[in-house]
Amino acid sequence: MQAEEHSVKNTMNRFRSFRYALILEGIVVGAVSGVVVVFFRYLLSYAEELLRSLLAYGKTHTSLIPFWFVFLVVSAMIVAKLLTWESFISGSGIPQVEGEMIGAIDPCWWKVLSAKLIGGLLSIGCGLSLGREGPSIQLGAMTAKGFSRLTKRVKTEERLLITCGASAGLSAAFNAPIAGVLFSLEEIHKNFSPEVLLSTMASSITADFVSRNVFGLKPVFDFQITRMMPLSTYGHVMILGVLLGGLGILYNTCLSKTQDLFQKIPRQTIRFLIPFLLAGIFGFTYPYVLGGGHSLVEGLTADQMMIGALLTLFVLKFCFSLISFGSGAPGGIFLPLLVLGAIIGSIYYKAVQGVSNSFDGLLGNFIILGMAGYFSAIVRAPITGIILISEMTGGFSHLLTLSMVSLVAYVIPDLVHCAPVYDQLLNRLLTKLDPRKWSESKGEKVLVEGMIFHGSEAEGRRVSEIHWPRTCLLVSLIRGEAEFVPRGETALMPGDKIVVLCEETVQRDLHQLLQEVCQTVKMESKA
Repeated sequence: MQAEEHSVKNTMNRFRSFRYALILEGIVVGAVSGVVVVFFRYLLSYAEELLRSLLAYGKTHTSLIPFWFVFLVVSAMIVAKLLTWESFISGSGIPQVEGEMIGAIDPCWWKVLSAKLIGGLLSIGCGLSLGREGPSIQLGAMTAKGFSRLTKRVKTEERLLITCGASAGLSAAFNAPIAGVLFSLEEIHKNFSPEVLLSTMASSITADFVSRNVFGLKPVFDFQITRMMPLSTYGHVMILGVLLGGLGILYNTCLSKTQDLFQKIPRQTIRFLIPFLLAGIFGFTYPYVLGGGHSLVEGLTADQMMIGALLTLFVLKFCFSLISFGSGAPGGIFLPLLVLGAIIGSIYYKAVQGVSNSFDGLLGNFIILGMAGYFSAIVRAPITGIILISEMTGGFSHLLTLSMVSLVAYVIPDLVHCAPVYDQLLNRLLTKLDPRKWSESKGEKVLVEGMIFHGSEAEGRRVSEIHWPRTCLLVSLIRGEAEFVPRGETALMPGDKIVVLCEETVQRDLHQLLQEVCQTVKMESKA
């Protein structure tokens, strides 16, 4: 009993006093995570250059081709062994980070860090249509978790440091510090507070500083869009948003079906052999679909492909991306889906240009609209998408059109209740696990923050009227500038920030309750 009271006291005292300490820790996490992710990004860039050289040499020296396929088979076997050793490196890694944030899983940080680094390097380096951003986010998060474990931080602080690491990972991967902050808050932490915002900003900015010292100050996509879209073309922005929303539904649905098909293959090695061997075939026949597709986006701005070639490129890139990710190989979907969005934007531009000459010179505009809209439709994080595209292209002059296309593309899949891709992947992950197995209580208590939204079920209700999970205790309620300990008869008001103390075993249930009762707007009238 005394040990439990001591744990609660330590957690509360640390929570009250660590805002500025957390900023300093965010800087440290950002620096260390930045070094890890930059190292991963540097190795990937070297591997991609080596891949291009090997494929070019193989086209003129066909005797090399059998040896390359042998290497692909061996690589697939190594990746399969790595997943057997540490299963949480599968896919992008973002659902795994989200699962840890809600207390559903607790992977070994150093095993994930080492296995993800090697597995991601082999998968992406061999040409699978995967991106570096998902692995970078997981690498950053696990680096932060390692820092927390080595310095013996409490669980609540560890969750915040993991958010900082995830933010640093995206920032270093794309030289996008603001998008790193927004994604970590919008998708990973799913909550805004001064502690989270300030620490993730410190971490993200530090990681970006580390990245720019290695890769330079240029944006990730080195093309300039100087012309603004005329107001007369804004109708096409809306139509493009509808198209992107529909294709986003198609992508998420096909991804789920592809994963189902791969799960029917009993041996993991066979699952990986399929995309690895396809990468070898495409490498010598149609190399445009290999890798994340960074150079492909810049190539699209040259306006040298006809609409038929663009349609072929979209279909092949779409299918190969689904196969690569659906197999479970370590790698992300950020960059491939951004590339698919860019191709959709190019196709739409070619189609409307054939009808009217008023679109001349707007190809770059439609490319970034396609990227932002497709990201919004699939990931359902429109603010992150808008800022990410702006930072990656080095310009913030197109926020209005980017916002319009992202909003429309968001609404279409939401209307048909198509789940966001990372929620879909997280649910799939958790159904394969017994959450209690990974979140057995070790005496740790966790502080969870929540906000009472206008129109939510909790608005106007007493604390005692809400069915809180067992072993939960409301320890603080912040209303404006006032903070007090709520009682059972305390009525919850819109804008209230609540802090709940709970055991790790019920953290997932608490997050679900906060989401459904406190942070979801109910249209029907309350009884």
